[in-house]
Amino acid sequence: MYKVKVFVTLRESVLDPQGTAVQHALHSMSYKEVQEVRIGKYMELTIEKSNKDLDVLVKEMCEKLLANTVIEDYTYEVEEVVAQ
Repeated sequence: MYKVKVFVTLRESVLDPQGTAVQHALHSMSYKEVQEVRIGKYMELTIEKSNKDLDVLVKEMCEKLLANTVIEDYTYEVEEVVAQ
């Protein structure tokens, strides 16, 4: 079994109004050190071992459902889960 951690973020060229709002809120709370905030999504998938190539499977899921590849980028990490 595998645990896949998927990180989805807006592309650098896309404005992030939610991130800007959080940055302004942090500044109003005296956290002036914060230069930029970008908001994203984090997902954990638990996937059974199968005959399919795991990288191909995860990329398909990201591109078909988990990320809007027109405006978002994604990365993922895979770790094998050891049954106890």
